[in-house]
Amino acid sequence: MRHYPVREGPRATGVTKRLSARTQAFQGPQQARRLDGADPLAGIYDRFYHPPDTLYLDGNSLGLLSRDAEHSLLRALAEWKRLGVGGWLDGDRPWAHYGERLGARLAGLVGAEPHEVVVTGSTTANLHHLVAGLYAPTPERHVIVADALNFPSDLHALKGQIALRGRDAGASLRVVPSRDGNLIEEADVETALGPDVAILVLPAVLYRSGQWLDVPRLTRAAHEAGAVVAWDLSHAIGAVPLALSDAGVDMAFWCTYKYLNAGPGSIAGLYINRRHHGVKPALPGWWGQTVERKFEMHPDHQPAPGAAGWQIGTIPILAAAPLWGALNLVEDAGIGRIREKSVGLTSFLIDCVDALLPEEESGIRVVTPREPERRGGHVALACPRNAAALLKGLEARGIVADLRPPDVLRFTPSPLSTRFQDVWRAISILAKVVKG
Repeated sequence: MRHYPVREGPRATGVTKRLSARTQAFQGPQQARRLDGADPLAGIYDRFYHPPDTLYLDGNSLGLLSRDAEHSLLRALAEWKRLGVGGWLDGDRPWAHYGERLGARLAGLVGAEPHEVVVTGSTTANLHHLVAGLYAPTPERHVIVADALNFPSDLHALKGQIALRGRDAGASLRVVPSRDGNLIEEADVETALGPDVAILVLPAVLYRSGQWLDVPRLTRAAHEAGAVVAWDLSHAIGAVPLALSDAGVDMAFWCTYKYLNAGPGSIAGLYINRRHHGVKPALPGWWGQTVERKFEMHPDHQPAPGAAGWQIGTIPILAAAPLWGALNLVEDAGIGRIREKSVGLTSFLIDCVDALLPEEESGIRVVTPREPERRGGHVALACPRNAAALLKGLEARGIVADLRPPDVLRFTPSPLSTRFQDVWRAISILAKVVKG
């Protein structure tokens, strides 16, 4: 892998000299080597396929392929080849039980009981399904509260659910604004929770800035207001520890292709607290029944117990199989050590930006919270002058990051597939691009 160092040549400006002095004092590359040498998760790095001549820092968009996930997918293909339709019920990993068995493996990552989690559908489809089941608007209580920085697809779904009830989103969707365009203040969410609120829907970690919201606090506030709460965990699961059941969360949904590294378009997951297991799914489908009931072909729907009853259509095995292997890596590492390394990587990345690209000279500003307890697994940099051009410059030099319009570059040092040296090199190259 080519290393593009920060260089100071005969034409160096005063700014370049000051940056070089700060970099020298920071001891970035030496520190990176020390941290990599002491990393207990270092061995997992080589279980991933890394694109050649590339530093990959976009794991919160799509995680890299691991050998474990590849093996699991190939195994499913071999079972299909060998067993045909028998694969649904035969072998030591029958496909008919994938949703529940994978859900049980994910339960520990979200702090839930196995029967409260299932893998099924897609992120937005699961949001639709959960809201359809627990949103029962009345003239007095009909408002859904969301935030202005939520991923657009969540807002699309919420507006759709409101419209299906014959209501106007202008009256029934209350969007909590951001004070600075990057963060959401928990106090502003609490202010929005009045007696007319039915559901609160928020991301645990904001996709744009990486802010980690206080899940227990806001769940408690929603319940005190008489509302139920749904959390989007897409940028949280596999990156931060979660305790949904302890916090009393009503429902949650997420994808598995970011920090869980299950592949493009991989199966999603949902959680529904056991106190809601008596609620009949609003969108019943045959796969939400017990295995025995499925194949009876009975015209009356009888939901399986727990979260399994919230499945709709037949599970796509080739989109679920990689998750089985990908979870091996997560389980081998443990969410505690994953989080510890994630905090180390993001803290080091912020230190590198401070040393190489001080805001007063570069115009680049860290908009992710600097307090570890308030941030997830990625770091967002506001680059108001030329974010798109900087991204192109990074891509030309083998750095994979991403842009969130109009001016935010996101860097994601995924703990299982990123080294501290990768972080140092990436920010060194960014500094070179800025100066160029």
